[in-house]
Amino acid sequence: MIRFQTDRLIVRDISKEDIDPLLQIYGKKENMKFISDGKYSWSKVQLTEKYEECNKNYDLGFGLFTICLKDTYAIIGEVGLFDSFNDTKKLESGYILDNIYWGQGYGKELCNGLIKYSFNNLKIEKFISRMYAENIASVRLSEQCGMKRMKAGETINGRAWYEYEISNFRENKNNK
Repeated sequence: MIRFQTDRLIVRDISKEDIDPLLQIYGKKENMKFISDGKYSWSKVQLTEKYEECNKNYDLGFGLFTICLKDTYAIIGEVGLFDSFNDTKKLESGYILDNIYWGQGYGKELCNGLIKYSFNNLKIEKFISRMYAENIASVRLSEQCGMKRMKAGETINGRAWYEYEISNFRENKNNK
């Protein structure tokens, strides 16, 4: 099922056929360096189990989704909406783009599309993104998409993190 489209991207439910291309993306250290534990040695079984666990709420409109290029249908990553706060009116976003697609504006297009989808289709009240402070590209992306830094802290292993939020879709001028 297609969740939303942007000018160049299609965001849709993950299918069995997506596992191998997504496994290749997960297998690159560069792609995974800012993801929680930075793990980049996934097996097909592990990734399939992760998607099965994360996508139990597809019927509610959130979970992990495949990101495809509109013109070629090439899989370039995944994006997710998570009920991290036990409140489906406040969802957390996350994404992984294959590094060969970095710096081409896909992140901003994806983030703006995900914000629109979340507010318009899921009727959420708060859209949250958390990232390591050293992930400058995600920090800039959050700010470019109209999000405001609301919290900062450190993980138990000493890595600084930020939490960004947008709570009123109409305040985000980038989503007209």
